[in-house]
Amino acid sequence: MFRHMLVPLDGSRLAEAVLPVAAAFARALGAQVTLLHVVESDAPATVHGDVHLTQAAEAEAYLRGVTGWMAAQGVHAERLVDQGGDGAAVIASRAASLEADLIILCTHGRGEVRALLFGRVAEQVLARGTIPVLLMAPTAVRREETFTVRRLLVSLDGSEMAEAALPAAVVLARGFGAGILLVMVVPTVATLTDDRAAAARLMPTAGAALLDAEAAEGATYLESVKTRLAREGVTVSAAVERGEPVHVLLDRLARPDVDLIVMATHGRSGVSAVWAGSVASRIVTRAAHPVLLIRIPRAE
Repeated sequence: MFRHMLVPLDGSRLAEAVLPVAAAFARALGAQVTLLHVVESDAPATVHGDVHLTQAAEAEAYLRGVTGWMAAQGVHAERLVDQGGDGAAVIASRAASLEADLIILCTHGRGEVRALLFGRVAEQVLARGTIPVLLMAPTAVRREETFTVRRLLVSLDGSEMAEAALPAAVVLARGFGAGILLVMVVPTVATLTDDRAAAARLMPTAGAALLDAEAAEGATYLESVKTRLAREGVTVSAAVERGEPVHVLLDRLARPDVDLIVMATHGRSGVSAVWAGSVASRIVTRAAHPVLLIRIPRAE
């Protein structure tokens, strides 16, 4: 896992926010890096305030400069220019042909472009079935900064599907010498949003008791996962939190002792299933730290 990383760049300074993270992953994991620029047909004149690269020679020169920067960080990177076609589809196709096992993308801030990346790139890549995607906001890490992972957060809900994130977390923890924080969020009566909400609010005392029992079961579950991971030689801590999942996880991510979150996500039924209303999509749109999304395997 994480032996070959594909890093798409569009020539903008915003997209280059991923470079310190890519360099850190390459050093920690001994991973191969391929930098990709797609020369899109009918591309706009500028991209995020920078001149858009419309010629293969321009793109090659640009990537040559980036590989020089990576070399100065102690990382060898290959470069690849692809011409024509839709950028998102090319990224997904190239990732498959190169047998990449991680794609690192910048979300380029809020608004239309961010939605575009979620809807086209992440959805297409995740829909291929296996390739994890690391997404990060351009403000998460500055190019002049050195990125590292001291502690990574894994969000679990008690299901085997959510545990699809654990193997990746263990690999990263070993590579970076980092700790793992397992977090399970159990709602309160006031923050319930699923089909239990109406009943719990009609009978708040009984609803609160049921949620307290769920939290106790969650603590037992996390202890079992913690014990299992500790046998693999990684440092693990665990916590059951109460409240609305997205707010709780974002609060955790805002603390200085967490550098990355790892989450499992579906990618089987198009944009609406992957992103709309999901915890993962809402975390990505608001997190100040990189978010690693691991595709939940399809049931055979």
